[in-house]
Amino acid sequence: MRIGELSRCTGVPVPTIKYYLREGLLPAGELTSPNQAAYGDEHVRRLRLIRALLDVGGLKIAAIAEILAAVDDPDEPVHHVLGVASDLLVARPVQQEEDAARESAVRRVEELIRRRGWRVAPDGPGAELLAGALASMERLGHGDFRQMLETYADAAEQVARADLEYVAGRTSRDVLVQGVVVGTVLGDAVLDALRQMAQTDQSARRYGVAPPGGGDGAARDG
Repeated sequence: MRIGELSRCTGVPVPTIKYYLREGLLPAGELTSPNQAAYGDEHVRRLRLIRALLDVGGLKIAAIAEILAAVDDPDEPVHHVLGVASDLLVARPVQQEEDAARESAVRRVEELIRRRGWRVAPDGPGAELLAGALASMERLGHGDFRQMLETYADAAEQVARADLEYVAGRTSRDVLVQGVVVGTVLGDAVLDALRQMAQTDQSARRYGVAPPGGGDGAARDG
């Protein structure tokens, strides 16, 4: 297909496609004449991945280039490629002061990683984000929230297994990384929505609030 057809197929404007080509994010097409090139399905997949990283993942061009470099390196194990994408998609924690709450939180995160045998770096973005959250809870007087960590970790493992099962049957590295974007960004939105609904339901059950529309919720489901 020509560049105009590639644009219509993906919804990406021609000038933007040309910019991605200049920046090396999109591989060049096959020259059919000095001024014309043909593009194929691999260009469609790559454009959709770039847009997912940009529009859904909220990444900058430099970060996208880093991910795509890993995708295109045949010597990079798939685990590392997915790790690069995942690390860049995780929100970076705000730098916090090094106080007793922060030191205690870092130790708890390191202990959690060891206890569960997780193969993650204790100074990685996820661990840093968790330590920052726990430290903030400690300062707000909710240090006992650490008792919930195992329950949260159990749920996180279950969700992580589901995420990887979702992308397990995909062989294209582009599609695998796109699956990580979906699981990390849109999956978080789905998880937050489900959690909010479940909390509302549990609160209503605990405090005796009738379900919307009246009657018994279980009966309505039957």
